[in-house]
Amino acid sequence: MNAPGVGIRRILHVDMDAFYASVEQRDNPALRGLPVAVGGDPDKRGVVAAASYEARTFGVRSAIPMSRAVRLCPSLVIVHPDFSKYRAVSQQVFALFRSITPLVEPLSLDEAYLDVTENAWEEPLGMNVARRLKEEIRAATGLTASAGVAPNKFLAKIASGWKKPDGLTVIAPERIESFLQGLPVDALWGVGPVTARKLRARGIEKLVDIRTTDPTLLRETVGSLADWLQQLARGEDDRAVVAEHEPKSSGSENTFARDLTDIAEIRGEIDGMARDAAGWLARQALYARTVTIKVRYNDFTTITRSHTEDPTRDEENIVRRAVALLDRTDAGSRPVRLVGVSVHNLSETEVAEPDDPQVRLPFEGNL
Repeated sequence: MNAPGVGIRRILHVDMDAFYASVEQRDNPALRGLPVAVGGDPDKRGVVAAASYEARTFGVRSAIPMSRAVRLCPSLVIVHPDFSKYRAVSQQVFALFRSITPLVEPLSLDEAYLDVTENAWEEPLGMNVARRLKEEIRAATGLTASAGVAPNKFLAKIASGWKKPDGLTVIAPERIESFLQGLPVDALWGVGPVTARKLRARGIEKLVDIRTTDPTLLRETVGSLADWLQQLARGEDDRAVVAEHEPKSSGSENTFARDLTDIAEIRGEIDGMARDAAGWLARQALYARTVTIKVRYNDFTTITRSHTEDPTRDEENIVRRAVALLDRTDAGSRPVRLVGVSVHNLSETEVAEPDDPQVRLPFEGNL
């Protein structure tokens, strides 16, 4: 960006390139240059968690069924995910982020916002911070990242995806208007495929068309999203980069390759996930009041069951409560497609607040 002006923030959005797939290609040279998808088996309801850029040329994208990915790219190499490895690399990357600025807002394992208006390198240009940071990420991990630099989060995120992989795009204040003029309406936050179709049906094709659209018509089309979209269409986004949100819950879930009907097998799955949740609490030095299980039957009906008592991170306590909650479902009599366990109402102490209405609630359930 140009020499900083008064009051202008320098926001980075940094996004690791095809993160899971790139880690696998880094660690296995035989995969380099090949179309790689990280995810589950195509014949077991697997989905694509990440796709290498070689796979993307065939139309393979994250979140699509792996069976479809294989049809799109018959030569696709499928690698089962190793999340412990990805988390370890992510920790390396985020340590680099935090060595520059405390204002780091994680979005996922592989992307974050950084406010580098003030930074440890005392570098006044966001572009130079981004360039040096990309070099340090490559040196530390052997991986590439793409970065966007802009005066706000909205523009920085768009910029980071502009020249992937290994890209660096800067939207200086004087370039904002020309940049916005070229963007499709899909670039707006909150505009997915369905909303984009609604907008285009009203003749709203480009981001800047939002500005001149009658506000009543826009509200009829997108509801309460209208005011926010008009603000973004002007390139305005006052949201601050917020460092490390306190975790409100943690858990895991698993979709099975085949529907489970054996209640003992289902209990075993719940048991393992509950122990994982207890382990997470111990590592974070936190306690949880509420244990929740999630069950999705084979007709996709999904229910949750919860139990709340005094704060704990005792593994056996959490396992006992999670397994007991299973008795309040139809698991075993109805085929089960997915189960999950999570812990909520977190605290740093074992002592419950005396006026806390959540303490010692009876078992509860909701759809």
